[in-house]
Amino acid sequence: MKKVIKKIGLVSGSAVILISLSACSQLSQKLDVVGKESITSFSAVLDSVSDKVQPDEVNVGWSLSSPDGTVRYIWSKDYSASPLHDVMLELDAQPFLDAGLETSKLPETIGFYENKLMVGTKLGENELNDKGEATPLASYKQIVNLYRDTIGYHAALDHYGVKLGDGNMFEWAKDMGTNDKDIVFVLNPEPFIAAGVDPNAVAGWAFAKVPVDVDGKPTEVDKFLKPFNLK
Repeated sequence: MKKVIKKIGLVSGSAVILISLSACSQLSQKLDVVGKESITSFSAVLDSVSDKVQPDEVNVGWSLSSPDGTVRYIWSKDYSASPLHDVMLELDAQPFLDAGLETSKLPETIGFYENKLMVGTKLGENELNDKGEATPLASYKQIVNLYRDTIGYHAALDHYGVKLGDGNMFEWAKDMGTNDKDIVFVLNPEPFIAAGVDPNAVAGWAFAKVPVDVDGKPTEVDKFLKPFNLK
């Protein structure tokens, strides 16, 4: 009898733990202000540059082009079908070549083809949007729902952003009405500098110190930045 009671106690305890974990998960989702507000602000960005948002059949997703057409942020709508990355930047290589880039010295994580450079990351193998219509915003929501750690808030610039791996980012303003940098394409300059680039000679990209939090401590890191005011 004692063994039966003990087993029942273990089962009951496990059930309580599962219920508690489920409740914590639901509470965490309700309290995820950054995730929810990033969706709202990203929707506003999509609306403001609707003519720059296009389907990308090659990458099985969507692309948002910069106003000057020199760089695109691309996000997949079906990770199981993405040929390379699920979130990425594709940019014109010429400014970097003119600044001394030796493409043979680039790491394998940076693609080079048809005078384009590509940085990005694979999120998973999920088959997405099997219910309802696939849209640019719905595909972004999938990132928030499935890969929440990929989304961040940059307090110094009042931006939300998608982490693209290796310190690369695509960021957008929390409120375009109060921010003069509505979207920002962000590159980690280290691999480019190691491949021969003079960071101060890349036309169209600012080489700057950017304030960030590292383990809760404010610090500054070097970045290549291409910001745009959409208003």
